[in-house]
Amino acid sequence: MTDPRNPRNPRNPRNPRNPRNPRNDSSRAAGASSTPEHEEFVPEDDAIIGVAFRRSLIGLAVIAGIVIVTIIVLRRETATLEVVVDKNPSDIEPLNVVAPDLPVVRFTDITAAAGIDFVHFNGATGEKLLPETMGGGCAFFDYDNDGDADLLLVNSAGWPHNPAVDPAPTSKLYANDGAGRFTDVTAAAGLGVTCYGMGAAVGDFDNDGDADLFIAAVGRNRFLRNDGGIFTELTDSAGLAGDPAGWSSSAGWLDYDNDGDLDLFVCNYVKWSREIDIELDFRMDGIGRAYGPPTHFEGAQPYLYRNEGDGSLTEVGESAGLHTFSVLGLPVAKALATTFVDVDGNGFIDILLANDTTPNFLYMNRGDGTFTEAGAAKGVAYDPMGETTGAMGIDAVNYRNDNALAVAIGNFANEPTSFYVTQPGGTFFDESIGAGVGSPSRQALSFGLFFFDYDLDGRLDLLQANGHIEDEINRVQSSQHYRQPSQLFWNAGPDAARPMEFVPGQTTGDFARPIVGRGAAYADIDGDGDVDVLFTQIAGPPLLLRNDQDLGHHWLRVHLTGSGRGSNRDAIGAWVTLVTGGADGVVQRRQVMPTRSYLSQVEPTITFGLGDVDAVESLTITWPDGTKQTVAVEGVDRTLHITQE
Repeated sequence: MTDPRNPRNPRNPRNPRNPRNPRNDSSRAAGASSTPEHEEFVPEDDAIIGVAFRRSLIGLAVIAGIVIVTIIVLRRETATLEVVVDKNPSDIEPLNVVAPDLPVVRFTDITAAAGIDFVHFNGATGEKLLPETMGGGCAFFDYDNDGDADLLLVNSAGWPHNPAVDPAPTSKLYANDGAGRFTDVTAAAGLGVTCYGMGAAVGDFDNDGDADLFIAAVGRNRFLRNDGGIFTELTDSAGLAGDPAGWSSSAGWLDYDNDGDLDLFVCNYVKWSREIDIELDFRMDGIGRAYGPPTHFEGAQPYLYRNEGDGSLTEVGESAGLHTFSVLGLPVAKALATTFVDVDGNGFIDILLANDTTPNFLYMNRGDGTFTEAGAAKGVAYDPMGETTGAMGIDAVNYRNDNALAVAIGNFANEPTSFYVTQPGGTFFDESIGAGVGSPSRQALSFGLFFFDYDLDGRLDLLQANGHIEDEINRVQSSQHYRQPSQLFWNAGPDAARPMEFVPGQTTGDFARPIVGRGAAYADIDGDGDVDVLFTQIAGPPLLLRNDQDLGHHWLRVHLTGSGRGSNRDAIGAWVTLVTGGADGVVQRRQVMPTRSYLSQVEPTITFGLGDVDAVESLTITWPDGTKQTVAVEGVDRTLHITQE
């Protein structure tokens, strides 16, 4: 049987007809078992819809050719087709682009020196079970309310069918002393919990001033309430365990109904079990058993838990309109990451969902407790060829310091990072190639991804953590490596011919050290005003990178506390608008949104880079309940703590 991973696109190297693709069925051993019933769903119908929505980008002749190839593949299960093309459109760069001078900023590995001795455990024993290569979330948050960013590293566990691991692996919580040195406080904080963890979500769900913790997992999810820095598990009483046979990935807190308390959104990846995985028996030529593609597993519906305000939450995903089905009646979503932003400006927060090999979703909040899925209609579901991608991490910001919203999504190897930007009328267009992100990111397999201002010049730059899923991938695909360098794109400004400029790894210190990158998060761990970075790895230690920029740029950090009545105390979803003068005048808009990247949470404090400007003209907060508050700013290079009036 052929692999239904975009079979109509002959240019897609994840296509089953491309012999270089190690994740396709052509590399399975002769005699491998045929596809069982649980494998019925394929994204044929969704991709055809995607082509329709992208018909303005490709000619009718190309569409006709794609349809013909699709018919051939669908009618002849074992058919193969070799198509030779000179160049993938994703490789085409704008002509006559002169690269600007890049700022020199070095990142220094301080993992061991900072006291971080965590090593991720994935339970792998050679069976090549899919969850073993997907975990490794992290979160920066202030668990003890002492004003600095502490660190949680999510761990996985051994498999029940294998001998028990002693001591049992647990996630680790490290307390920050304010200068970037960390102490393991896992046991003292009550976080010695073992589960096959994936991602973390941090939020004050009961508005008591303490950051509570949700851990998404393969199997039973976990929820722990924070009381003065001590965590107590309340998974059952809060109703947050989820399906004990499910696989949750990323998660995040948001106030979707604007009632002043935080609700919880949880991504679910695929319908998975060891039995299904073993039966499918994925293989690579010359290697043996391999980690299989998600196309061979059914999708799964996400959870939306409404906060009832009494310590319990109710799962309302179906009634809220978040369940999406294929024409075969199966779940479409295969969600790995999410972020939240009010796309249409109606005052209610919307949900973006990165789906692996199925269309990305944009759940538009109707303001009455329900959502409408509009990913295809809004232009974020597919790539420019109308195809789905292997979407991993996600983020959404105003990267040009104007009203345009950019959504970046890291994708699988041989698929460029998606870079959707809103156009007049509110739809998105993938500007990956024109923006300068497409070609450098194409070979990488990207997981964690976020925007941040690493050089404090007032423009948001882009980072992505990379790493393959197969440790022996280089034996069958010479262009691919298991360990891959992370990538950094400098924002050159809206007037540049190529707004996002790739930063060569040799200029960034330890930043581009090859790793098996997964989660990624940021925080100012040492209080010096610039933003530091952490990457996680599968079955390895994290990489904590101190930002050692010394460009002399000014900055302002803003930490918000909501009223707890009309706005949640974390102020999640609030927007801060900063205006500076100078020669041209700049307006920066940033959202309080810890949920971004992949399986991870960034610090809730907002960092504004000011460049050479040493004064702020105005600072305005739009709280989650819609009220506005203007704050006088006296001086820069400091942190403002603002409480809602």
